[in-house]
Amino acid sequence: MLRADTPGCAALLHANNAGSSLQPRPVIDAVLNYLALEQELGGYEAAIESAAAIQNVYDDLARLIGASTRQIAITDSATRAWNLALASVPFRPGDRILTSVAEYASNYLAFLQLQERVPVTVTPVPNDESGQLSLQALTDLMDDRVRLVAVTHVPTNGGLVNPAQAIGEVVAGSPALFLLDACQSVGQVPIDVTALKADMLTTTGRKYLRAPRGTGFLYVGDRALRELRPPLCDLFGAKWTSRDAYTLRDDARRFELYESNLASTLGLGAAARYAMDIGVERIWHRIRKLADRLRQALDAEDGITVVDQGDVRCGIVTFTVRGIDPAELAADLRPKRINIWHSSVESTRLDMEQRNLRSVARASVHCFNTESELDRLVEAIMVAR
Repeated sequence: MLRADTPGCAALLHANNAGSSLQPRPVIDAVLNYLALEQELGGYEAAIESAAAIQNVYDDLARLIGASTRQIAITDSATRAWNLALASVPFRPGDRILTSVAEYASNYLAFLQLQERVPVTVTPVPNDESGQLSLQALTDLMDDRVRLVAVTHVPTNGGLVNPAQAIGEVVAGSPALFLLDACQSVGQVPIDVTALKADMLTTTGRKYLRAPRGTGFLYVGDRALRELRPPLCDLFGAKWTSRDAYTLRDDARRFELYESNLASTLGLGAAARYAMDIGVERIWHRIRKLADRLRQALDAEDGITVVDQGDVRCGIVTFTVRGIDPAELAADLRPKRINIWHSSVESTRLDMEQRNLRSVARASVHCFNTESELDRLVEAIMVAR
């Protein structure tokens, strides 16, 4: 069923799901059907006709991560959601931000920009011996000056899964807010924001959730909703109550703007339902089984070094191949209808520099991949070498 539902499988060996996955048929249909409705009725009128279906997207996203509907805001990307969350925190001079060594470039650039405006300090929490964020180091660094703990759950450059629930337990009860970047984990790893004790969580649609590009969402817990104000708003996120006053919405949609891509939003909802219909636990089990098989197969080949870290590893498999640049390897495989990707030091500078890595090849599997595809992938890598 999974491959029959995924038209791209007929022509591709797609192992770039951490970049952008292949959309299943229900997602494609949701987008195309809404675009047809806009053509038939007009944009505003199609939105009115589809109001219940659009509302259901918020319900489905909330159910996917164990949240309530009022805690969900839909955005056009994980980066947009993450930057909205960061920009909404009322930082004061002297505040501290704790983050992970594996933090993504876009997140760290936002920290550097913040430091140009407010004298805050940003401290990467050291890793433990497995390569994941050290809980003991985090505990030692926590004090009353820590305003935000911002951690990437699954980094872009490896199979590591940071211990998000244990991190949330360390942060809980402190004045700090916990922001989890889950752009590589939602749709792949079972997520329950209550168990994670996350104040904010951000993710994209295009990766393991298999939604259209240009989609994402932001979860904002009740404590954060009481504290945070969006850096900007319009007549969707706020009501103009008098000439000189306005009132923000009391839910997470205060972070949204009026104009959005409703066709893609409905595709995002369809992707969430599709994942839940399969069962995220089942998806997670299948992905890990395939990724472990791929790591073992690559490890067995001379000249290939798998570089994944962490006690728990996911569907992202990163490796180096002696004598070939990872970007060149991905380019060599593409004409053969085999998709992998590469990750360079510029995307996760702290981690890559710490491990003396300039670039790695990245194959990221999903539940619709097969064992025979993995064998073909390893064989193609050896031929390219």
